[in-house]
Amino acid sequence: MVKKYNPQHFLNRELGHLEFNRRVLAQAADRKLPLLERLKYLCIVSSNLDEFFEIRVAGVKEKIQHNAAILDADGMTAKQTFAQIEQRCHALIDAQYDLFNDEIVPALAEQGVRFLRRTHWNDAQQAWVKDFFFREVMPVLTPIGLDPSHPFPRVLNKSLNFAVELQGKDAFGRNSARAIVQAPRVLPRTIAMPPEVSGCPHGFVFLSSILHAHVGELFAGMEVLGCYQFRVTRNSNLFVDEEEVKNLRLSLQGELPQRNFGNAVRLEVADNCSPQIEALLLKEFNLDERDLYRVHGPVNLVRLMQIPNLVDKPALKFPEFAPILPPALQKKGADMFKAIRKGDILLHHPFHSFKPVIDFIQQASRDPNVVAIKQTVYRTGVDSALMEALMAAAQRGKEVTVVVELLARFDEEANIGWATRLEEVGAHVVYGVVGHKTHAKMIMVVRREEGKLHRYVHLGTGNYHPRTARLYTDFGLFTAHESICADVNEVFSQLTSLGKARPLHHLWQSPFTLHQQIVRAIRHEAELAKNGQPAHIIAKMNALLEAETINALYEASQAGVKIDLIVRGVCALRPGVPGLSENIRVLSIVGRFLEHTRIFYFRNALKHDIYLSSADWMDRNFFRRIEVCFPIIDSKLKKRVMDEGLKVYLNDNTQAWEMDSDGSYKRRSPRRGSYRCAQDNLLTALANTPANL
Repeated sequence: MVKKYNPQHFLNRELGHLEFNRRVLAQAADRKLPLLERLKYLCIVSSNLDEFFEIRVAGVKEKIQHNAAILDADGMTAKQTFAQIEQRCHALIDAQYDLFNDEIVPALAEQGVRFLRRTHWNDAQQAWVKDFFFREVMPVLTPIGLDPSHPFPRVLNKSLNFAVELQGKDAFGRNSARAIVQAPRVLPRTIAMPPEVSGCPHGFVFLSSILHAHVGELFAGMEVLGCYQFRVTRNSNLFVDEEEVKNLRLSLQGELPQRNFGNAVRLEVADNCSPQIEALLLKEFNLDERDLYRVHGPVNLVRLMQIPNLVDKPALKFPEFAPILPPALQKKGADMFKAIRKGDILLHHPFHSFKPVIDFIQQASRDPNVVAIKQTVYRTGVDSALMEALMAAAQRGKEVTVVVELLARFDEEANIGWATRLEEVGAHVVYGVVGHKTHAKMIMVVRREEGKLHRYVHLGTGNYHPRTARLYTDFGLFTAHESICADVNEVFSQLTSLGKARPLHHLWQSPFTLHQQIVRAIRHEAELAKNGQPAHIIAKMNALLEAETINALYEASQAGVKIDLIVRGVCALRPGVPGLSENIRVLSIVGRFLEHTRIFYFRNALKHDIYLSSADWMDRNFFRRIEVCFPIIDSKLKKRVMDEGLKVYLNDNTQAWEMDSDGSYKRRSPRRGSYRCAQDNLLTALANTPANL
């Protein structure tokens, strides 16, 4: 039996992130997928890597800087981890650009979607580019010559910049050999050229190409020897001492602008950049050769994500689909409260529409019998019908309480904006609990019916964000179950008031009971197996990292429990190790939609316990966040979660990757005639009827 945390039993978290990005890159390389979707996957790899460097690599570098001797669970030091990151990132990015240049770009050109390189512009195209430069680009540029009176400018995180090598003297007789040109963020990075000029249905030119062609116009009378694009990625962790600040929102507002100027962690340059400029930039940003990434193409592929929206070629994209409404809500103008009273309602996004969640708040806002609405907000976007409905409810005199998580990474500014607007209309706005992010997804409506107050609740695995509800797989539950509603009310009380945490009837909650309940349920399955009973655990989540939970799974495997884990991203557990985890299988699904559901199934002597949650099995979710894990009680809904959320994924042989004990993944391959794709099957089964969106 496992008695302690053996480093050999754990995989490295940071390398797990890179393995996930390899799986995403494999989607971009998959010729069976529509071409513009492959381009999107290529962009997603870049977006993922940006955040990986901003947060994860930045953290590793901080450990190295502070000579932290603490070993990770896998036994690696920060220096050892960084060495592996640097080696694998260079290989991954090289493969990404090879795919872009050698396959994606030529294939798009065959379909009439061309990226027009400046070395191939004809006279008409050169004239159009020149006009565009003088009309749209030059007026907003501020070239900065580097000399004693013009030090190196502050460079924004992930911004596009150009280092220019010059020769000659300017109007003042200065002989500066170098300059920096920063591309304002208001300028698009890819510009559509009219078909009559481009000579193809969809011609695009990179902003970098336009500036390269006319950079000499910015330095009159001087000779341009070279112009090289570069981009720096910075540490984007925010440093706010929640224990010390008196007003978290004001402190955060003061800290946010500095995110763009954190310590540099990566430098990307064009592969034709001169050694002198590379050395200058590395010195300026306090980086070394390991942090330098030479790329053959645009230094920011993320900006190409807009291309599919600009190209009207349905054959090159995933087929459109219309999310449906569940049967209980398909009647036009359905009364949400009446429908929920009849029985729990399960939504499975994106196959089910997000509209019922919006309807729930909007009806509550207008209903004169509704006296109070409470909601948590983690990520909701800049434009949100939900937030507008909450503000309208407050303006109508209802008690509106919103728990806004100000420290939701990269959504801080949007959440501050909503908090301010909600307060202005009289809503109660709180920021949760100091030291614990509020990650639970909950709405509670209190309604007066026949002289009594009744509660209605929505609980979810995903954010209250209409856009991501079309891109992420998530479950949501509407219920009027008295005990569950009482539990939700208790959690809201904890978030807004003071006092000891009281026991809950059905919900497992972080940071109090979720971890111990998960470990208890795992060990209970192990006891059943030891007693000769069939035992089975299926868990689906984004990440599996917490050491005690992993050890409990190892012990359960050794006791004979069958364990199926569907972990989209990072998994520190080693499956299939003889004597340790031979009964554990780990799958990762990477497909059209981002797998985001958290589902926990325990056979429990045929009771078939099923829980949905906002929490992954990570230290932060168990101990440093407010999370809820809620049961599915209705037997029909249990079956739906099993069928739609677990079984169909375990049977996937197209988008499923099976993990080996060394942390590598192998993609399953269907045999002829046995194609099984979970997301495609769900689209066919659930989203084949147009909905009133």
